[in-house]
Amino acid sequence: MSRVVVLGAGMAGYGAVHRLHAEGLRPLQFDRLPYPGGHTASYEVGNGFIFDDGPHISFTKDPRIQELFAECVGGEFETIQARVNNLWRGHWIKHPAQCNLHGLPEELVVKILVEFVEAQHAEPGPIDNYADWLVAGFGRTFAETFPMRYGLKYHTTEAVNMSTDWLGQRLYRPDLAEVFRGALSPETPEVHYISHFRYPSHGGFFSYLKPFIDKAELKLGHDLVALDPSTRRLRFANGHVEAYDRVVSSIPLPALLPLIEGAPRDVVDAAGRLAWTRCVTVNLGVAREDISDCHWTYFYDDDFCFTRLSFPHMLSPNNTPPGTGAIQAELYYSDKYRPLDCEPESLIEPTIADLTRCGLLREDDEILTRNARLAPYGNVIFDLERADAVERVRGYLDDIGVATCGRYGEWGYHWTDESFKSGEDAAQKVLDSKA
Repeated sequence: MSRVVVLGAGMAGYGAVHRLHAEGLRPLQFDRLPYPGGHTASYEVGNGFIFDDGPHISFTKDPRIQELFAECVGGEFETIQARVNNLWRGHWIKHPAQCNLHGLPEELVVKILVEFVEAQHAEPGPIDNYADWLVAGFGRTFAETFPMRYGLKYHTTEAVNMSTDWLGQRLYRPDLAEVFRGALSPETPEVHYISHFRYPSHGGFFSYLKPFIDKAELKLGHDLVALDPSTRRLRFANGHVEAYDRVVSSIPLPALLPLIEGAPRDVVDAAGRLAWTRCVTVNLGVAREDISDCHWTYFYDDDFCFTRLSFPHMLSPNNTPPGTGAIQAELYYSDKYRPLDCEPESLIEPTIADLTRCGLLREDDEILTRNARLAPYGNVIFDLERADAVERVRGYLDDIGVATCGRYGEWGYHWTDESFKSGEDAAQKVLDSKA
């Protein structure tokens, strides 16, 4: 076990490093980027505005991970009660919409209530996809008006083309009393799956990972171009060649499989069927902080270019200069279903226009900084091709001794903390194979 290599320096990669280090191993760690953090990197722009590479918070219920992350930032973190809302056709609705119908058009509310009651007493037919699941659980009108519309913006494909493997706690299933109470009253209990969360007080979300950097021999700017499982060698675009005894990878499966020498064509083809979103984040620094009362907002309507907003200054006051605020807008695309056909920077002005149209920005607001970044991998799309393709790909990787981890290595819908634990699990697999 003289050479254990970890490919990727994001949340999952550092989960693997942490577990290996606990056993006295100092792995080699490679990342193609010139900085660590991967999809959980943070960066500063415009003299004091800190943005994460997409919204990240820690809401794990695992006491071990809570304690570990707290130690990583020296106990300096914010504990925040989540406030979440939605915008649909000019109506600001508390989240989740199914429990907060009060104030929507009367005919729409009546129809949703009638169909919701009917759905609770009907025998659900076969559930072949996400659309079937939504209609069976909520009734057709609610399903088509809210989650199907939002899902198309977020996942870039129709609900009928998606499985239900990803759902977990992500879509709240209320009882009748909760739905009726939310239709009659604006005051409703908090039932979002995230009630409280933590966020580092300084340096953005990446601060949680900084203490792990010294636990590995980190080599940045190393873009993998070949992995030979027969000789156990890695080759990088800069000419560097590295031998390994065991390897842990968080590289996205569609990018990894074509690099494996001797990989069967059917396995490479299976990886090519996997779908994922690309996320453009438009990041704005604004010369006031009273932008929103909520930490993030979902947008259902097609005529808003962004799908979700978050407000970094509400996560930590140190994310922005005093008296200022920040907005991060997420715009989703995918090579398979909704290709990005423009430069990310061209989306800044449409985003500003839509923020002004919905009232979050004012005509006279001073925008202190603006930029757009493309995350080439955003979310895994759980389309109907995913399950078979992932089984085939990961089975082959197990056979050649590549332990995969993280959202893109396992090709799952991992939250941030789950990605870290996924890295630990992959490292444990390596440790268990020592004999």
